[in-house]
Amino acid sequence: MLAPAPPESAGMSKAAFDRIEDHLKQRYVEAGRFPGTQLVVYRRGKVVHSAVQGFADIERKVPVKDDTIFRIYSMTKPLTSVAFMMLFEEGRVALDEPVHKYIPEWKDLGVFAAGTGPAFLTRPPSRPMLIVDLLRHTSGLTYGFQQRSNVDAAYRAKDIGGVEKAGTLSSMIEDLARIPLEFSPGEAWNYSVSTDVIGYLIGKISGQPFEQFLKERILDPLGMSDTDFYVPAGKAHRLAACYSADPQGGMNFHGAGRKSSLTLQDDPATSSFLAPPSLISGGGGLVSTADDYLTFCRALLNGGELGGVRLLGPKTLALMTTNHLPGGRDLPEMSRSLFSEAAYNGIGFGLGFSVTMDPAKTLVPGSAGEYAWGGAATTSFWIDPAEELIAIFMTQVLPSSAYPIRRELRTMIYAGITDSNL
Repeated sequence: MLAPAPPESAGMSKAAFDRIEDHLKQRYVEAGRFPGTQLVVYRRGKVVHSAVQGFADIERKVPVKDDTIFRIYSMTKPLTSVAFMMLFEEGRVALDEPVHKYIPEWKDLGVFAAGTGPAFLTRPPSRPMLIVDLLRHTSGLTYGFQQRSNVDAAYRAKDIGGVEKAGTLSSMIEDLARIPLEFSPGEAWNYSVSTDVIGYLIGKISGQPFEQFLKERILDPLGMSDTDFYVPAGKAHRLAACYSADPQGGMNFHGAGRKSSLTLQDDPATSSFLAPPSLISGGGGLVSTADDYLTFCRALLNGGELGGVRLLGPKTLALMTTNHLPGGRDLPEMSRSLFSEAAYNGIGFGLGFSVTMDPAKTLVPGSAGEYAWGGAATTSFWIDPAEELIAIFMTQVLPSSAYPIRRELRTMIYAGITDSNL
């Protein structure tokens, strides 16, 4: 981690950060909502706040440390999307190409009309699924944990896209060929396994395994040595436990049903993350540290380059962080998801990130053009180019919708800015 600088040196207030840590301690850690937390804030080229508190593993009384390894789940998606856009910059793929060019067995995918699996009735889509649909989640694919349709029930039956990964990327692609789309591509936004498909395409287009491409082109060049699809034995003691706010240890919790303690969901001593997975999930498979993820975010904030390592050109990054929802609409106008990693009002979606279009509609402070995402275990980040700001929050509690921590952190961190660039 970069050595922290006084917040005042980057136009921020130490008193505001003290309030944030007190808030996390009293409302979340001591109240038994979170086991522990890590918050890192970076502004104007400096780490202005870096703090840990509570436990990474409650049962063993292991404290959160600066190098604790977290399951970042869907914070994998921005890394996968950047990797794909590196191939785009090399002229090896175009965003308006049909997906079936690379996955021929998907050429005749139908759209759900009626029935239950495997005896679905379908209709032809109004147009083919395009690469851009995968990157912006307008593909017609879904997640089984949405629990809103017969289609996502078919995903659950095949163990597609769950928190615990099953099968392989190839078997997932084969299974999806036999399940209809929720809607015609481009007609709606639905949080989905689309980015897992992007990982599969990276492997096909690059000619090397997706995980190898990610390691050679992003992780190793940036020195992100603690980011991987599993935790090697020598680092296993640094892996946090993962908990659930759902008494059943699942993803079905809502704040009104909070109980007094957390349920252990994934023990770090027996976790599936201790061995290489069979399914390399570009949508949710990575573990990482706050330091590693800050390195990635710094490269993005710096226009796609850090320390002489260029991931993307600034124009490509600008393309990715522009709203790509059809007609310039925002998520409330297009979303069919019952679950997502973003609040909807005033928020659009780019190529791998949510994008703030109208801060006034979000009802929290912020800037137009900031981009963000989060993970199922309540990890999150955002990047605000206008304020030269990055915020990264780590904990391990499923689901991320259990508590309004992201909204609270945004409000409190922006309240700490004493010298705005706007």
